[in-house]
Amino acid sequence: MGSRDLDRLVGFREGCRVRQPERSLPMGMHVVAKIRQAARRKYTAEEKIRIVLEGLRGEIPISELCRREGIAPTMYYRWSKAFLDAGKNGLTRDTQRDATTDEVRSLKDENATLKKALAESVLETMKYKKSLGM
Repeated sequence: MGSRDLDRLVGFREGCRVRQPERSLPMGMHVVAKIRQAARRKYTAEEKIRIVLEGLRGEIPISELCRREGIAPTMYYRWSKAFLDAGKNGLTRDTQRDATTDEVRSLKDENATLKKALAESVLETMKYKKSLGM
């Protein structure tokens, strides 16, 4: 029995979500269905990025790309949306760094010290101008 015959018996179709097998199937078919569901292809982040970038280039239609890669078009569009949202967040996100790092803390201390020194200098200048009668 080939995999297409098994797909037909269990009720799977290419490009569709995995459905729960129908109750009227023999017990062995339920086990096979569970094994097929567990053995589904899982794509790494690099593979998803490669597929999305290839689709964004527009050299081939999305439907053909999805057929070649063995994914449903809805999966491609879900990955594409996540990819573009992540890029948008990276560009619009505040670039402030976390204040808990040692480098930022030392820069804040140095900034406070410099502000104090400037304030003292301004006060001395004001005193000097008052003593001159300005």
